[in-house]
Amino acid sequence: MTTLIHPCYFGSIANYVAMVKTDNVLFEVCDNYQKQTLRNRTYIYGANGKLSLNLPIIHSKTGKKQLYKDIKVENQFNTLKTHWKSLESAYRTSPYFEFYEDELASLFEQKPGFLLDFNFECHQTILDCLQLELNIEKTTSFETNYSKDQIQDYRSLVNAKKKSIGENFDKYNQVFENKFGFIYNLSILDLLFNQGPNTVTYLEEHIDLIR
Repeated sequence: MTTLIHPCYFGSIANYVAMVKTDNVLFEVCDNYQKQTLRNRTYIYGANGKLSLNLPIIHSKTGKKQLYKDIKVENQFNTLKTHWKSLESAYRTSPYFEFYEDELASLFEQKPGFLLDFNFECHQTILDCLQLELNIEKTTSFETNYSKDQIQDYRSLVNAKKKSIGENFDKYNQVFENKFGFIYNLSILDLLFNQGPNTVTYLEEHIDLIR
């Protein structure tokens, strides 16, 4: 079976649950860019609760829709450096932050060109951290519907406003859980920094909960 999904900016835990045990991952790269999605944002657990890290993008001056693959990152604000500082503040005391720090830090020193290319780089870095290999392909055209016998369509997971995703996932220890309780389905980084080598096992145990 093939899983159809969007490349995201350090995608959610649910995204990686969908990908971890599939035969093939088919990344959607032919759709239009949409605002307020996980294409350019990720959610972490900060000292004041759930924190959104947003990558600013260069909007079309004509107001017309743009393809996701044509979207460029706005680098003048040094946003990635700010994101890294937020991650350090949020996870420095987590069990595995220092274990993965060196592999991730260089991503936040970049000035990316295209958002899609950068998201793929982030995704590959996560796979390297997890020592996980996936068979990856990219779409060559946009299709609204696919045969359910051949492709499981998880493109809806990119919707940042879909609140119910991951509500039934098991809890794990989070740094600030004693202040605000458990927050579900955050960035894969939250699971990685808190669970480390157990991350893949956690993902595999939740496959049936998103199907």
